[in-house]
Formats: sequence, C-alpha cells, structure tokens
Amino acid sequence: MSINYQTLSFEYQPCREQDPRNGGEQAVYPVIVVGAGPVGLATAIDLAQQGVPVILVDDDCSLSTGSRAICFSKRSLDIFDRLGCGQRMVDKGISWNVGKVFLKDELVYTFNLQPEAGHHRPAFINLQQYYVEGFLLERAQEMPNIEIRWKSKVVGIEQSGTPGTCDAAVTLTVETPNGQYALRGRYVVAADGSRSPIRNLMGLDSKGVTFKDRFLIADVKMEADFPTERWFWFDPPFHPNQSVLLHRQPDNVWRIDFQLGWDADPVLEKTPERVIPRVRALLGPDAKFELEWVSVYTFSCLRMERFRHGNVLFAGDSAHGVSPFGARGANSGVQDAENLAWKLALVLEGKASDALLDTYASEREYAADENIRNSTRSTDFITPKSPVSRVFRDAVLKLARHHPFARQLTNSGRLSVPAVLNDSPLNTADSDAFQGLMVPGAPCVDAPVQAHGEPAWLLQHLGQQFTGVLFCDDEGPDAAAATALNVLRTSAIPLKLVVVTRGETQPAGIANATLLRDAEGLASARYDAKPGTFYLIRPDQHVCARWRQLEPLKVEQALKRALCVEGTA
Repeated sequence: MSINYQTLSFEYQPCREQDPRNGGEQAVYPVIVVGAGPVGLATAIDLAQQGVPVILVDDDCSLSTGSRAICFSKRSLDIFDRLGCGQRMVDKGISWNVGKVFLKDELVYTFNLQPEAGHHRPAFINLQQYYVEGFLLERAQEMPNIEIRWKSKVVGIEQSGTPGTCDAAVTLTVETPNGQYALRGRYVVAADGSRSPIRNLMGLDSKGVTFKDRFLIADVKMEADFPTERWFWFDPPFHPNQSVLLHRQPDNVWRIDFQLGWDADPVLEKTPERVIPRVRALLGPDAKFELEWVSVYTFSCLRMERFRHGNVLFAGDSAHGVSPFGARGANSGVQDAENLAWKLALVLEGKASDALLDTYASEREYAADENIRNSTRSTDFITPKSPVSRVFRDAVLKLARHHPFARQLTNSGRLSVPAVLNDSPLNTADSDAFQGLMVPGAPCVDAPVQAHGEPAWLLQHLGQQFTGVLFCDDEGPDAAAATALNVLRTSAIPLKLVVVTRGETQPAGIANATLLRDAEGLASARYDAKPGTFYLIRPDQHVCARWRQLEPLKVEQALKRALCVEGTA
C-alpha cells in the first residue's frame, strides 16, 4: 500500500519528564537531536546503530511539504545503505547520471557524472524530500533506542559543567501542548534548519552572501517523454534572458526551476495565473499537466563561524546554507550526520577524547567552505551580475559546443561531491608511494566483489567501525601479514578486518576476518593495491591511513591519532 507521506501526522505524547509520578527525577540522556528532517533522522539512526540511546525532538508533527530537496548523490546513497534504507531510496527514486546544457534551443554539450561501470549506486537519484524523511523515519521507528517526541519546541538552552568532561551537560526548555519541561542531555545536535531556534537562542549567527535573484520552483504532474536526465537551459526561447532547470521525480512529477530576476514579486509569481503560462511555454500549448507544489525563493551562501559550541553541535542547514544549484544542501547535511555520529559514539563510550568532536567542526567547516565556494561560482555564472559578465558567460557557452576546455568553464551548478579531508588531523600521512584518488581523508569508492561466492560490494563491508583492509594475491596473506592480522585482533581498540584476495579459494589460517574476492580486479585498481597493501578506514568510510606492508604498531598509532588520544607518533 502506497503511503502519502505529505499527509501523515504524528500524535503528541507526554514524556516521562512530564509525568508527576516521576517525582521530578531528571535523567541525563547521552544525545538529544533537535529536528526530525533528513539530517536529524540520519544522525539519530547512525547513533542508535552504534548503541547510543537518542531523544529526537521536533516542533512539528508532520514531514516536509513539497518536494524541497530532490537530488541525492551517490555518497548520500552509500550512507543511506549503511543506515539500512538505501535500497528503498533507490527503488522509489529516479536514477540518473547524464546531464545536458542548452543555450537558447541548441544543445551545448552532454556530461556523464558516472562514466565508468562497476558501481553499486548511480551518481544521483531524484526523490522528493518527504519520501527521504518518510523512509528515514520508518527506519528510526524500528530502533528501540530512539525516542521521537513530536510537537516539542525548544525555547530555552543552558550549558553546565566543565566542557570536555563527563559532568558537562545541556539543559533544554521544551514547550509542548502540555506545557514546558526541562530536558537534559550530555550532547545536543542542533539539526533544526536554516532558521535554527537553537542558534538564535544561543545568540549565534550565520554570515555570508544573499544573492539578488529569485527563482520559481514548480512541481508539475504530467505524462512526458523527456529522458531521465538533468536539463539546463541558458536563455531559452520559452523563457528569454533567464535560465530554466528540468528534473524528473517519481510519480510522474517534474521539477522545473524558472529564474525570475530580483524585481519579481514573490507572492504574485506563485499564483497559477503566473505559473501556468510559464510551464505551458516550455511544454507546448497542448500539454496536459497540473501543479502539485509551487514556491519562490531567494538563496544565500552562508555558514556559522564554528559548528561546535561546547556540547552543542550544529549540523545541516542550521550550520551552513548554499544555493540549490548543485544539490549541495541536503547532501552535505547527510555527510555532517555521518561525520558526527561515530565521533559522538566513541566519545560517549570513553574510547576517544572529547577533542575528537572538535574535528567534526573543523572537517565539516572545511567541507562547507568548499560547497559555498562552488555554489557561489555556479550562482555567479547562472546569474551574471554585469553586462561584461553576461558577455563572458555567453561566449563560454558558444565555445563549449565545440571545445572541451570551455566546458570546464561552463557552470550550470557543479554537482555535489564529498569533500576530501586532506588536512584532517585524524589522517596519518603516506610514508609509501601510492597513486590514485584514495588518499588519506578521501571517501572510499565502491567496487564489485564476491562474499561467500555471491556478488557483493566493497562498501557493504566498510564503515560503522574502524576497518582494516588487507589486499592479497591469489594465495592470500603471506606468513608475515597473517601474523600481523592476529596481532591486530588483540588490539585494545576494536578493529574489523577485511581480507581482499584475487584467488578463488579461501586462504588458510585466516580467522575472524571478512573474506572478499576481487574477481574483476576493480577494487585493487581503484585503491592502487598491491599484495600486502593495507588500508585503515574510518567508521564514516573515509580513508584514515594506508601502507604497502602491514605493521601492527603503525596501525595502532594511526588509530590513536584518529581517536585524538595520547600516544600518537
């Protein structure tokens, strides 16, 4: 049975803090997540999967209205896979890899975001945000250590104790239909959106640039024969001197973005009398369609100066915002969640220093700056700010029809890619020579493998905890590597071990390790792996360190560095 996620409503339930039989006893929860959007839900699920109890509060009682964020990248799909709902996203979503850029009514060029085979997930899927929230919510509801409290609005916040110690805590004042109550947590994740009440209550702000242009989003339900591709027009004949973006969504819904200009009246432009003629100009006079959702927006590129303030950590739109071109908003927020969750879990377990949470802030601030930089460049190209800029842009587009160098300058929205955390203090720098993209700080790429003789994917076996990956030849690990693996099994820091071999038979003498066969050789090629190569992978599937030969002491030193504990080299 199909669920209409836009009409769902969730009942408010009084909580234990409001029960007079509780005698005023006030628990201190490990983590409170504020905001049940994609970022808050992803954070809560990730923490819960690692054994951390979570209280999730939201001031509303429903999911998002309208499609909102629709483009979810391969990296987000990899994360959703780890959270247990990736397949649902892909099954419902519209997968695509190809985009086309037009000037007026002529095709300028075509690009493919995933030109090579051998990847589990497509470059992007299009899926309305209410589906993403619905699937994540249903996954969260399966988990006994997540408690969701609807109609619970945070109206006050106070931190106490010494930051970085076990006595530090955050007290929220929560307003409900039954009145206010105090809710205490060791840490609070503020995933409460671009207008972030928590940010405002703490007297913090975001700084950046608001662009003087307006865009109309029209979700149009129709039967159409457009291919499942991203189409972007500069100065099309049906909307002259402006730009238009077309995307297909599930349920025969198409997203159309019309550039309007700064002088457009946002109230007037949302009326059917204004929207329908614009859509008909694109589709033709005889097209049959109906409007499902309409919105007019301006956009900004901005971020908070710091994402961590004591035991309050900001994630998603509460911490940073970008223009929608490039699909960098929701995707970067989901990556915030995966970066933060494993660090919080290990700090709460006492296996990592509280300083590890500072690296959440520094790594995701770096990623936000990268997204803002790319988003700003896209916006400047799409909406030239002067006649000279317009002449330059149009010249680039004309050259791009025939010259590849000009296509590198064409910018209809550089599409979201995960940040490579080259300068993270958690990395251990290469001491051996490597080639390729899998440098320390890079997100791991996928590759087809076999597990127990069945087709599988490498990323299915990475993440959720620190993982060591040993690449071998057909014979499996040599005696030295096998001995080193046995040493790592007794390490004080738990480490999942994966052995990747090219051979068809299971190597002897390997216990308590996941065995994968790299039948096509793509895993070895993408990781520039030779027999004996060892990778240390973080719980969020970023490369932490790599060596040509496995030495347990070096691995343990790299683990300590990645946990911000004493004793690192």
